[in-house]
Amino acid sequence: MAYRNWLTAGAMCAIAVVAAAGGYFYTEKPSSADSQAMILPADPAPLVVVTKGGDRSFSIEVADTAAEREAGLMYRQDMADDHGMLFVFEVQQQVGFWMHNTPMPLDLIFVGQDGKIRAVKHGEPQSDAVISPGVPVRFVLELKAGTAARNGIEYGDLLRHPAVGTVSGPSMPPADNGDAPSGGGG
Repeated sequence: MAYRNWLTAGAMCAIAVVAAAGGYFYTEKPSSADSQAMILPADPAPLVVVTKGGDRSFSIEVADTAAEREAGLMYRQDMADDHGMLFVFEVQQQVGFWMHNTPMPLDLIFVGQDGKIRAVKHGEPQSDAVISPGVPVRFVLELKAGTAARNGIEYGDLLRHPAVGTVSGPSMPPADNGDAPSGGGG
């Protein structure tokens, strides 16, 4: 009889631990598997893109963990024209994005470790096609589709933000290695 009570108590404790752990993990940030948009807090510092036509400022969410990068802007129905998400990778690398479960068309701006834009690509809603710049990058900025063109954001422009500055040096523009568009550089 005491043996059965011990087994019952042990089983009940195990169930309680599993339920508590499940509740804890379920209430964490939504992931892409939750079919819910992940909303990160807006970073207090604006992201500034230095273009030929002047500086363009954006409010951004920073996705700098694997889970945040995986969820990204999936399931997001809309966002402000001056808002975006900056994906920060641990190292400069080849990256590929897709628009699976993303109902908004997006501009994907691929940025090197030096803060310079390496490519501007367009993402079609709900597409599984891989979007890649073809060169290693450290950051990807996602904005509403058409924002890059409206703001004159293009190859060679410079991004300034503390998340980028911690990589390429605080407040210092990266060196122009001859890869800026004709007519100047960073």
